[in-house]
Amino acid sequence: MYSLSFTLRNCTVTSPLRTAAFHLKQGNCSSFDCRYFNKGTVTSRSTDGGYDDRNSNLDLNKRKRTRRPIYVSATREHVGKTTTSLALISGLQKRFPKIGYLKPVGQRHVQVHSDELNTEIRVDKDVALIRERCNMQHIDYRYMSPVLIPQGYTKDYIDGKISHIDQLYAVQNAVENISNCSDVVVCEGTGHCGVGSIVGASNARVASLTNATMVLVANGGLGSCFDELELNRILCKHHNVDIAGVIINKVLPDKYEQTKDYMSRALMNSWGVPLLGCIPDNPYLGYPALADLENLLQSKLINGEKHRFRHYTLDSMCLVTESLPTFLKMLRKKPSQTLYVCHVTRDDIILGFLAEFQRRKRLQSTKPFEAALIVCGENEKYPLAKELRAMLSAQDEDVPLIICPYTTDQAMDKIHAMTPKLNISDSERVNAATDHYEKYIDYDLLLSRTGNVN
Repeated sequence: MYSLSFTLRNCTVTSPLRTAAFHLKQGNCSSFDCRYFNKGTVTSRSTDGGYDDRNSNLDLNKRKRTRRPIYVSATREHVGKTTTSLALISGLQKRFPKIGYLKPVGQRHVQVHSDELNTEIRVDKDVALIRERCNMQHIDYRYMSPVLIPQGYTKDYIDGKISHIDQLYAVQNAVENISNCSDVVVCEGTGHCGVGSIVGASNARVASLTNATMVLVANGGLGSCFDELELNRILCKHHNVDIAGVIINKVLPDKYEQTKDYMSRALMNSWGVPLLGCIPDNPYLGYPALADLENLLQSKLINGEKHRFRHYTLDSMCLVTESLPTFLKMLRKKPSQTLYVCHVTRDDIILGFLAEFQRRKRLQSTKPFEAALIVCGENEKYPLAKELRAMLSAQDEDVPLIICPYTTDQAMDKIHAMTPKLNISDSERVNAATDHYEKYIDYDLLLSRTGNVN
């Protein structure tokens, strides 16, 4: 239950949030204390936006063991939080009939159809990925992404155009509705525990509001990894959020046993918190697909559309500066699945690439031609000839070609710096990620730490 205690005509009144919100908007109350009551835990926040933890100092072991949402937050961006959430859900679905999921505060959004509202709505892109991938048809989209922060939202919030109370109510209402139709609920945060603070909806604060227990996700290592975890632990402590455990991602295989041993002891000795999972790095999960490169380079494949989810290693990426004869020799010596980059002025390289594909096709070569070509630098100064563009568009659909406006240096830098994200349509990588992660997570320990024992 979510309620407000406020002063109305010199009397202290406690009432449901909607009633209290009405009086606040009418200016009838001089102060208020916003509290969330659930199974013996109380989280309080006052009019100054801070927290009063005096009424919520019970630790996890002293609380009544009730099923609580599992809140997944990271130490920073690009540590595999969504992949971890997907693996947690997949493993939990093998233990419970219905698993719930939501992303309380999201940023990048897509449009989907809400059956309950019978209209199109916007939700965080990860919500669309996980609902479809995990077949969560028992939950309507309207509850899975209660707060979205598009461009301009922060300014509107500070200007008072967005109600803080309505925002909190939306999150609480979403969690309650999903909890009512699910055995266990997984909440996925956005970034580290402090993300969203400027609009009063940080991961730590939302976890406190929803009485969730936190699972922190960090990249492999020891010293720097623990330092990042500590910063997020302090914020969780400030908001009276229990930490169920930690999952370490992308651990170097040759340091796996060392990392698992030392991090387990460090967490238990310092925090009294277990290591729930230690996941060795799988390089394939970081290989970009052509679809990732389309988004990164803000361009579309002009050919080879059916290979959008073919993956390429960064080690195989090759900037072509050689002569045409040297390039043709390179095509025949290098691995077939190589990503080539050239400038738009190199008509000879573009035509040579197409010619090698046709040669292998004509000879019915047993070695498949799986290379892709990114043509860079097209602009007013260096346009691609209309005749060449027409020739490229008319090629066999087995030849992946992307033409982008960035220079070759810019394109190479962007590709090397990118972290590929999961895509619902890239079933090969999604399945590989889920299978890889599940093997290294202790689900029984997670469930016991969060009161979700079956």
